[in-house]
Amino acid sequence: MHAAETLIRSMDPVMSIAAAGSVPQPETFRLYRNVPQLLRDPMGEVERIGRAAAGQVARLHFGVAHVYLATHPDHVQHILMDNAANFLRDGTYWRPLRRLFGQGIMSEGTDWKLSRKALQPVLTRRYVHSMADQMTAAINESLDGLAESARTGRPVVAMTELSRIVSHTVISVFFGGKITPADAARLTPAFETVVKAIAFRYLLPFLPFWIPVPGDRALRRAVRLFDEVLYPLIREQRWRNDDVRDFFSVLCRAHEADGGQVSDRWVRDNLFAMFATSTETTIGALTWLWPLLNDHPEVARKLQEEVDTVVGAGPVRTEHVPGLTYTRQVVQELLRLYPAGWVFPRRAVQSTRLGGVTIQAGESVAISPFLTHRLESFWERPGEFDPDRFDPDLGREPGHHRYAYVPFGDGPHKCIGLHVFNLEAELIIASILSRFRPTSCTSVSRIPRVGATLRPKESVKLILKVA
Repeated sequence: MHAAETLIRSMDPVMSIAAAGSVPQPETFRLYRNVPQLLRDPMGEVERIGRAAAGQVARLHFGVAHVYLATHPDHVQHILMDNAANFLRDGTYWRPLRRLFGQGIMSEGTDWKLSRKALQPVLTRRYVHSMADQMTAAINESLDGLAESARTGRPVVAMTELSRIVSHTVISVFFGGKITPADAARLTPAFETVVKAIAFRYLLPFLPFWIPVPGDRALRRAVRLFDEVLYPLIREQRWRNDDVRDFFSVLCRAHEADGGQVSDRWVRDNLFAMFATSTETTIGALTWLWPLLNDHPEVARKLQEEVDTVVGAGPVRTEHVPGLTYTRQVVQELLRLYPAGWVFPRRAVQSTRLGGVTIQAGESVAISPFLTHRLESFWERPGEFDPDRFDPDLGREPGHHRYAYVPFGDGPHKCIGLHVFNLEAELIIASILSRFRPTSCTSVSRIPRVGATLRPKESVKLILKVA
């Protein structure tokens, strides 16, 4: 029997049947009736639901709560742009993240507006690209740590090494040398703990916080460590009162609308959010790259040829960036297949209609770029890794709809750090390939591990050879 039909029967969907003139009802998937399968292969179930819904608004019922799922680009556009004021980053499904990120760039209202105003000048494409040489210096310093593994042929764990490289680069750029190497070394493993520990809360956001779940203690310890590092730095920076334009200094100099100084907590919340989003997106996307290149030797060949031609033996410099066009396409295709923000919920402020379905005030709607990027009605061969679909010279229009590709969201809350991610990812790929010839030595399934972001379920190991 077809997988979608099996899924529909096992979940007892409530179909929209009805007489002309009646109010359309969304297809409802009663997930609480299929818990074993959901726990065994959550992303497989998510994909099958996406295929069964086929772009129509669906209702996911968890027994104690429900959420609507919107994947069609028209519906995504309505939520993120056309009617953005009615769909807020709030409600049950934001509770776990709100505890981490507090009231900063990841919030709503005046705190979000203040955060965006303060950060926008140092997150423009022009300003971020002016930091390219600082980024490459940090990247190459981190890559030096791989020389011994390349010499001996000892396999390395891709995610571990990428975590180290990305974190070092982000800390260097964000803090402008104001953080000690010892404190910087504490943040990377602490953040890895946060990513793993938050997964259970993220998947079951309706559970009260007083009910303990796996990962709670580890999460609290990791957040405490972050605070132990960040708060003293913030207080010290207040005394400096310099005009340096790194992210950290800009936040510390921000002022409230009435001219008063922002709180230490507001600075901390924004630093935590920016560090989390800037590292996790890059680590996740680049970990998927190596097994994909292993399975697509033609893509690997074209990518390597571009780096050899544009960069040579390295190091990568600012003037190389415009020539990394195929590298850019590879990054775009990585984010199509495995967007770090694979799902993000919104809460309706007022009752509204979406795809013919009534969404009541207070109800939640989830957008899933992961599923939108796989809609067969908008993408040819959606499951295939094909960077050429983003080749501007081929005159293709990816997805044939602006909102068929939304790895960074859109509208007022479009990811403010997208230029940091794009440049950082391109520079790391080019830097690695200019110095090493990596091959994946692990047969990795394409099953993601479900959490706040998408990472491979199995460990990706690489063997490096000196170029």
